[in-house]
Amino acid sequence: MTYRGLEADAAIHKLAGRQRGVVSRRQLIEAGVSGDAVDRRVRVGLLRLVHPGVYRVGYVVAAGWREMAAALSCGARAAVSHRSAAGVWQVAWQLVASDPVEVIAPEGNRSRRHDVRVRRLRTLRPDEVTTLDGIPVTTPARTLVDLAAVVGVRELERAFGEAVARRLTTGAAVLDVLSRHPRQPGSRALRSVLGSDQLALTRSEAEERLLGLIRRSGLPEPGTNVRIRGYEVDFLWRSQRVVVEMDGHAFHSTPERFETDRLRDGVLAAAGLRVMRVTWRQLTQEPEAILVRLAAALAVVDI
Repeated sequence: MTYRGLEADAAIHKLAGRQRGVVSRRQLIEAGVSGDAVDRRVRVGLLRLVHPGVYRVGYVVAAGWREMAAALSCGARAAVSHRSAAGVWQVAWQLVASDPVEVIAPEGNRSRRHDVRVRRLRTLRPDEVTTLDGIPVTTPARTLVDLAAVVGVRELERAFGEAVARRLTTGAAVLDVLSRHPRQPGSRALRSVLGSDQLALTRSEAEERLLGLIRRSGLPEPGTNVRIRGYEVDFLWRSQRVVVEMDGHAFHSTPERFETDRLRDGVLAAAGLRVMRVTWRQLTQEPEAILVRLAAALAVVDI
């Protein structure tokens, strides 16, 4: 069946709605939209070319559309990978518009795009690819294996800690994928991360960063890892009765831990302590704001 007019528009929007607002010419023709109908919509701007044979539908920009378009441009068996996959899973960072989207594609794929970085493989196992919000992407475990080849150890530690804390994958699952690709670049670094207490390492780094920030600012130095009312707190200013706790996905992301933290805060508050929580994002992106809040808390005098 070939769709025309409003029926063609309905078919286009139905497909785009499942794919972050992006479609390919091949998909449209397979769905029953004629090549002439596609060309007419390109001419009037209803379909906007982003890669050869790949279009964005209309003017609305959905999150993840660049990754979706890049995968479509590289063929039916391609998948977003490496840093881009880490961004899709939100275990590392989101790419900016100037960064190429990283994609894994079968070795026979010869697609070349200036804003797509294609890594070709002889085979891409079906169980190492999935979809997230319509985007074909490597699984979290495969993403971490690929990420180990292109980032440093600290970035890899954070990504692994975030993925495990959010229950996207497990160390055993990552090790299983790694065992299939023993010569993968970065495998030694990843095995080191898998063999360490990664969540503790990530928390320790956060504490070290905050303590360095406090020292450079000239604020009073706190006690660290002090036990109060049965709890170990990260930072304590005893005379000011202020506690600072590190917070974030890497160490406080499960529902059970969230409830435990709220109970802990209540016990500390009942003991007359003010609790301030600091997240990894605040620490890395808003350090000055943390110092302002902390200085205000330390300056409070009870009336």
